[in-house]
Amino acid sequence: MTRVMYFESNRSSAEGMLAVGTVVMNRLSDPRYPHSVCGVVGQRNQFADGVMWKPMREGSSLRLARQMAEKVLHGYRHSGVGDAKFFHTEGYSFPYTNMHYTWVAGGNAFYEKY
Repeated sequence: MTRVMYFESNRSSAEGMLAVGTVVMNRLSDPRYPHSVCGVVGQRNQFADGVMWKPMREGSSLRLARQMAEKVLHGYRHSGVGDAKFFHTEGYSFPYTNMHYTWVAGGNAFYEKY
């Protein structure tokens, strides 16, 4: 969980990290996805390249990611994200009509698909 928060969110945004962690947990509770955090995060083409193996630098960003990961793993969720299972970099737009945006945080836009 720490790794996905560190690599997928603005590294200084606790809210963004919490939102990313909420998406991971939303997927974890959906039978269409793997049944472990590592399984969800390690799914091919779903999260940042190297999320499972790139080195993380010690410092305040990693400490924050660890702190937020603990909170998410103990049940804390971002209420604005809702049931969203997807996100992309904030500022991008797509022509699809099946995307319902729920929140923007940490440099990402979170959405549900219909």
